Amino acid sequence: MTVELILEKLAAGETPQQILEAYPRFSDEGIKAALAFAAQALRYDVVYPTIEKTSYGINSVIC
Repeated sequence: MTVELILEKLAAGETPQQILEAYPRFSDEGIKAALAFAAQALRYDVVYPTIEKTSYGINSVIC
């Protein structure tokens, strides 16, 4: 399981327990390690999102 997949599942509302049930070879420590890795990777990467109006009149977030 990738860090990206763990983050996507958590962002979609899955709980760590649900992830562990779906992936029994994974562990709670693995989820925590993935979150720590993501935090470390993003620590010095600053993104300032902006909102841009599209030709359809829909606002979109640009990073």
